[in-house]
Amino acid sequence: MSDEVTDLSTPEGDTAVEVTGTGTRPSIISDATTRHGDVPVQTRNARFTSADVADYPEVTGREGNWKLTPVDRIGDLIAGELDGGRYEFAAATVPGIDVSWVPRSDERIGLAGIPEEKSSANAWSTFGEALAITISGEELVELTVDRSSFGSGARGAHTIIEAKPFSNAVVVLDNSGAATLSENVEIIVGDSARLTLVTVQDFDDDARYLATHFGSVGRDSYLKHVVVSLGGSIVRVNPSVTLGQPGAEGELLGIYFSDAGQHLEQQVFMFHKAPNTKGRVNYKGALQGQGARSVWIGDVLIGPDASGTDSYEQNRNLVLTDGTRADSIPNLEIETGDILGAGHASATGRFDDEQLFYLRSRGISEEQARRLVVRGFLVEIVQKIGSPALEERLHDAIEAELAGPSAVGA
Repeated sequence: MSDEVTDLSTPEGDTAVEVTGTGTRPSIISDATTRHGDVPVQTRNARFTSADVADYPEVTGREGNWKLTPVDRIGDLIAGELDGGRYEFAAATVPGIDVSWVPRSDERIGLAGIPEEKSSANAWSTFGEALAITISGEELVELTVDRSSFGSGARGAHTIIEAKPFSNAVVVLDNSGAATLSENVEIIVGDSARLTLVTVQDFDDDARYLATHFGSVGRDSYLKHVVVSLGGSIVRVNPSVTLGQPGAEGELLGIYFSDAGQHLEQQVFMFHKAPNTKGRVNYKGALQGQGARSVWIGDVLIGPDASGTDSYEQNRNLVLTDGTRADSIPNLEIETGDILGAGHASATGRFDDEQLFYLRSRGISEEQARRLVVRGFLVEIVQKIGSPALEERLHDAIEAELAGPSAVGA
């Protein structure tokens, strides 16, 4: 078990705060001088929440959740006017899965979570209808939703994915093409259900995409959530998953490949709320080319009622060329001593010279050896997706990245 525990005490002399709020939403922390407060929120699930964009102050880039993001390039998505109308998508008819548009009044909207930041609230305040994917069959089924026609204007969207009790499915949100999009995705996993959700970001080079995913996992249920980020100028996908019932299990995986000038970001939150829950977070990324950037922030909170928790998170980054930057920040909060184990790890490094020497000593060229090392580094995540067709596609995409103009050895 990790011995790193967040100190929740208030230093002497700090401004006193009042904690308000009821129901299932996180508490709002405020002080006597501002609406949201000048005192930093200490506990991860105590951040201010609201679905109304007007409730948020202007984003300056100095905020804790924005300080590593190029906010000057996404101002229209954070606070600008968004088109909340329908967009075109393609999805095959799959027995046991219904895909349809539902109104804002749908009773499922807001069940999995409420926005914690302005861009998410802007999309929430804007959308007219939500795309709802409802899974009811108990036999394993797979659905791919092809989303490549978001248009050229700034857009706000909302997606609901509900896995009813005892259902079993793999759902792929395949995002590509041109996009200037801010989106919320709600994931509701019913009791004893199993859901794998894969979101693929393979946008055009100038695309900008902000997404917040809210996951709620029921009793004895399993959610595998996979983020694949390959294309786009700025791609920011923030999953927040609550293991809210006993026996709930969450596996949050990610793979990303940042090229020259690309900003790929993930802020991950796993909340062990109920007892006897299990969580695994594993993100891996590679960076190559001048100005390639990745940001990974991983928060794990083990609540006071989450006895018997088993949790671990890690992030690994492989730097392929000079001029890149990888920010990796794991955080772990534990509010009960009765757990099975918890820990976190983070590492960023270059090629392993011993691996290269081993491969070259067997007649493999340096360029090919480097490509083999990168593929071997990322394959751990790819193989866990559970969709053979998508796994093959990602292997090809990684190969294309390595053969690109900014590739190492190119």
